[in-house]
Amino acid sequence: MTILLSTLNARYAHASLGLRYLLANMGALQQQTRLQEFVTGAKTTEIVEKLLSHRHAGEKLIVGFGVYIWNIEEITKVVALLKRVAPEVVVILGGPEVSYETAEQEIVKLADYVITGWGDVSFPEICRQVLNGPKPLMKIHAGVQPPMADIALPYTLYSDEDIQHRTLYVEASRGCPFKCEFCLSALDKTAWPFEIELFLAEMESLHARGARLFKFVDRTFNLNIKTSLKIMQFFLDKLEANPADPVFAHFEVVPDHLPDALKEGIKKFPPGTLQFELGIQSFNPEVQARISRKQDNQKAADNIRWLCENSHAHLHVDLIAGLPGETVESFAAGFNKLYALRPHEIQFGILKRLRGTPIIRHTEEWGMVFDPYPPYTILANSTIDFSTMQRLVRFARYWDLVANSGRFGHTLPHLLGATPFENFMDLSDWLYQRTDATHRIALERLAALVGEWLRTERRMDDMLVEQILGSDYAGQANRKNVSDKSAAKLDKSTQKSAEKKTEAKSLPQRQARHLAA
Repeated sequence: MTILLSTLNARYAHASLGLRYLLANMGALQQQTRLQEFVTGAKTTEIVEKLLSHRHAGEKLIVGFGVYIWNIEEITKVVALLKRVAPEVVVILGGPEVSYETAEQEIVKLADYVITGWGDVSFPEICRQVLNGPKPLMKIHAGVQPPMADIALPYTLYSDEDIQHRTLYVEASRGCPFKCEFCLSALDKTAWPFEIELFLAEMESLHARGARLFKFVDRTFNLNIKTSLKIMQFFLDKLEANPADPVFAHFEVVPDHLPDALKEGIKKFPPGTLQFELGIQSFNPEVQARISRKQDNQKAADNIRWLCENSHAHLHVDLIAGLPGETVESFAAGFNKLYALRPHEIQFGILKRLRGTPIIRHTEEWGMVFDPYPPYTILANSTIDFSTMQRLVRFARYWDLVANSGRFGHTLPHLLGATPFENFMDLSDWLYQRTDATHRIALERLAALVGEWLRTERRMDDMLVEQILGSDYAGQANRKNVSDKSAAKLDKSTQKSAEKKTEAKSLPQRQARHLAA
């Protein structure tokens, strides 16, 4: 009998933390359990063929699929085909996409069993029941949340190839105490930490094996400052011991909670070794209150400013368009306020109705209309009509291409001027009118279009346009020849962050307690 743990990752570089948690906690069944990861876009028939190649004559095959917002449609096709050609294969589903609203989902109808919530304990238990009896009577099983000390950590299951070629996702805690209604973590009662010394011992082992890029999926890295300092000191010690072979760490940080002790630690990190993702989402106090988001906007702004001026941390700061009651004008004011703080990237997201999130309670009052298909992006609400929302979607895409890409560093200030949101919206509308596209725009063509817009719409002198675009072109050429290892790691990480923004921001590896990542 073979048990397969499988999912479709967004790309090869994303190693599934959730599947490795399951494998680590299989107990006596671990020896007969295998990982089989795929990448979205693979042919359904080839996926099914590879899954069935693990089946031996006369033996049972159990396949556990991790289902997320970015792979639900493809995994539904995989399960349908798998059940058609091998109906005896037992299919068990888990993950946030099947943990809520299960009754209406086609993939749930196709599967044998579904685990909602935490899968560390429940998945191996269902496997044991399937193999040894009595078989489970219910299709839907609420995952059991064990004490954190009872969960086996998965980090030894990262292979040498994973360490060399893939992002290593790690977590020092699960859950979140905050209740922001657009996020699945709003359903958590609190945050649960792993034992810190045990966790750091696992990080030590990964580092000894050659791991240098660590992406923490903790929702609130700086919630417990004592723990945060211990983790940061771990990386500072590695940097001090071998500055020629630096580590790189990515953390998600609560923006309005940055005490002096943490600042002192942050200041010690050299360039290219530390990256923060900070969620602002909205600067509108009424919108924040409406979605149960508690945030001191002044402290958050002060902390972002301090990080930009006093540290080498690379900052990604998030905003979400489409929140209930947020107008284009109030969002623009928040965008301009954030841009003035000069973070390295503004991650411009569009609200999504993730299954199970409390944001749905505002649907009627604020006329919220969501796409019925993944990733369930908002299409319109009572303050932003459909056509305007599509303009914001295009703004977000062009912002990634022009601003977050880092390719137009000299040109960007001239594009944005004194009113960044309004000017970039003008550019966005103009680009779409000229290209009728938001993807597959070659860099050379994009640069030419940006130059044309500056000349024709902003009435900028031809020589100045040529000069600033030339500076960016030269800078891009230099970037290709960068040999400094830490700078290369930083560029790789920021590129991945921009790519992943469209992959359901609130869902990726953060929900590692679910069946997949």
